[in-house]
Amino acid sequence: MAMTISERVSKRRAALRKAGLRPIQIWVPDTSAPGFAEECRRQSLMLRDDPHEQEIMDFLDAAADREGWE
Repeated sequence: MAMTISERVSKRRAALRKAGLRPIQIWVPDTSAPGFAEECRRQSLMLRDDPHEQEIMDFLDAAADREGWE
């Protein structure tokens, strides 16, 4: 007899828990929402000439591991 979808999901989740994992839920911005791109641009422009932002970007650039990336 074939398992139902919910039985397969339960079995998979049990295996993941047995492996020491736990489920989490993450909410992220909806990139398809009206106005999303415009809001990103607005926020980016606010930081364009901010010296603290440049300091952070310089730090991230120095800390980045780009080995093997092109």
